Amino acid sequence: MLKTGMIIAERYEILGKIGTGGMADVYKAKDHKLNRFVAAKVLKPEFREDATFIQKFRSEAQAAAGLTHPNIVNVFDVGDDDGIYYIVMELIEGITLKEYISKKGRLSVKEATSIAIQVSMGLETAHNHGIVHRDVKPQNIIISTDGKVKVTDFGIARAASSNTISSNVMGSVHYSSPEQVRGGYSDEKSDIYSLGITLYEMVTGRVPFDGDTTVAIAIKHLQEEMVPPSVYAEDLPYSLEQIILKCTQKSVGRRYDRMEEVIEDLKHSLIEPQGDFVKLSEVDTEAKTVVISDKELGEIKHTPKQTSRTGSRRNETEDTEQDYDDGDYDNGNDDYEERRSREKKRRIKADRNRSLGRIITILALIIGAAALMLLIVYIGKASGLIGGSLVEGIRKKKVENTDKDDDSDLVTVPNLIGRTEAEAAEIANSSKLGIQIMGEQASDQEKGRICYQDIPEGSQVEAFTTVKYYVSKGAQSVTVPDTDGRTGADAQQILEDAGFKVEIKKVYSDLDENGYVLVNPGYAYYTEPDAGTSAKVGDTVILYVSRGLDYGDSAEVPDVVGWELDEALTFLGKWLEINVVEEKSTAVNEGEVVRTEPKAYSYANPDEPLTVYISCGNKEPAVSPTPTPEPAEPTAAPQTTASQTQSSTQVQSATGADGTWKCTQWLDNPTGYAGGLIRLELLQEINGMPTASTIVDGQVLQFPYQLNVSGAAGVTEGKLYLYEQVNGEYKQLGMYQLTFEKAE
Repeated sequence: MLKTGMIIAERYEILGKIGTGGMADVYKAKDHKLNRFVAAKVLKPEFREDATFIQKFRSEAQAAAGLTHPNIVNVFDVGDDDGIYYIVMELIEGITLKEYISKKGRLSVKEATSIAIQVSMGLETAHNHGIVHRDVKPQNIIISTDGKVKVTDFGIARAASSNTISSNVMGSVHYSSPEQVRGGYSDEKSDIYSLGITLYEMVTGRVPFDGDTTVAIAIKHLQEEMVPPSVYAEDLPYSLEQIILKCTQKSVGRRYDRMEEVIEDLKHSLIEPQGDFVKLSEVDTEAKTVVISDKELGEIKHTPKQTSRTGSRRNETEDTEQDYDDGDYDNGNDDYEERRSREKKRRIKADRNRSLGRIITILALIIGAAALMLLIVYIGKASGLIGGSLVEGIRKKKVENTDKDDDSDLVTVPNLIGRTEAEAAEIANSSKLGIQIMGEQASDQEKGRICYQDIPEGSQVEAFTTVKYYVSKGAQSVTVPDTDGRTGADAQQILEDAGFKVEIKKVYSDLDENGYVLVNPGYAYYTEPDAGTSAKVGDTVILYVSRGLDYGDSAEVPDVVGWELDEALTFLGKWLEINVVEEKSTAVNEGEVVRTEPKAYSYANPDEPLTVYISCGNKEPAVSPTPTPEPAEPTAAPQTTASQTQSSTQVQSATGADGTWKCTQWLDNPTGYAGGLIRLELLQEINGMPTASTIVDGQVLQFPYQLNVSGAAGVTEGKLYLYEQVNGEYKQLGMYQLTFEKAE
């Protein structure tokens, strides 16, 4: 850390620290040569001897230095002074867009549109230089004291051709695109998605997807449809809502292609707020040829067709015309007011015609039903079938059915995996559930049998809920992808996206002829089978992740304080087991590392567990640093000590029905547990899709606690998230890795 008053390059005087990042600290400084205040980003001391990190730091500087635009925080100077590597940037006095939204609740349409246009113009310049921001969010948008909007923190940006991705789930999951959540390749369209989420928050004062955990929010980005922003902002113009919806399409091909198109439509919306010029196409006819996955093909073939286009939603659902402040969009055009008046009259007339038609239809149905009932009663009496006892029986049956319906609010979803469609239909019918096929896909299940269901087994749902499923096409051969140069997390995601089950093993790296490691810690080393060979979908691929150089049982713990989680976990790749917990901190930004145990620069055995503490900002800490008392009456379970981690301790054999996969591990006493209500959530990757289910909700558990959990058929692993209710809200205490075995 640099001291106040220190001079860099005989020019920049350090005035104080104003922030920190993964690789560098940020200081306020004075440029004595040009007599102005600047921001100096200085590489942390632990990386100054590492050629790889120095190159990464310089690359970031070169990329940012090429971006000169009024809506981007500009870079003035790059260099090094006696081993101090620095970047000098524009110092912006102001507040973030996140703080601005918090103060105002939600922004006016005109103000939000203006801010979005300025952000888009800055991102357009970056994209034209081959730079993708990848972390667009209100926290990274600054509104200066003179009202200018600037995009900052291109610190995680990379050249678009690098194909690298680093998810910032703790701080950015609310704004992450579906492809970023999956860990896939991100490009300009990922920034467009994040911009759409940011614009949604500006006009509504809320994010579209929220939840108790980052996992829950990520799954919503992948699976749930967004509530239209007009639900929360009734005065939102039609055109601006369509722009937001187009930016935030889950399918990359259905979003805007370029920022230029976003800017054009945003400007158009100021002139014609109720215009229908934004086109939400089902198929991108101008796109290049792409290979459609089996899952997407199945959804296209089996999803029922929609009879109305998205743009007509307001005409069909609204009974009255929305009122807008004409002053915000006054362009002096009398024809526009005349068109609005004609359109309003046309809608009122259409509504009256529809209402009259509905009344006539309802009367006709009532008359027809009454005539049919009279005919049935006449025939029944004539034949002697209808009498007092039968009527009483019907009344009694009606009461019984009513009582029965009142008692059967929820039903349990059965396991359909491995069943034929006929078997699934019979099981679903007996469980009071509906089923719907979504298509076919390759899997390790036998051809013709169900390989995926969208609602996990054991979930509690309302009666007659529809469970969607895919039918297996059998195992198909695919090529094992190349993971060279990827982090361990990225490599795992790539292999899982290809349809493989992944088993991770950490090994020390070989050395080159100069004595340097071939692969740095935390990065993919090699796979079995080798990259480029063929394997069947559903097969297990062993991913070997490098632990770097072998220092035996005494290795120095790197300093990752201030780093974002994914980068920290990669840099700590030498350690076999890393546990992550949250901790309150006002000195470190939310989502960044506060400290580690063992602490930085100490020496520890990398075969022993290491704990990373992540800042949760000003919120109450999810993990209390105080010792947890032992349970009053411990069961006959493995004993734990204060030095033990929150990982699972023992896997025991399970019994159950054929085809059931069970986990009966013991959970240690979680650090910080104060005896409150517990929620347990299970997350498993089922056919490449993250699926969450609640195992325990609102119960007090006695630790050590033995699980008895059924998982998805054929899935051997899962993650269990443990939360305790504190002040009415659930706080995460820990995460456990679970192993499932097939019950005999």
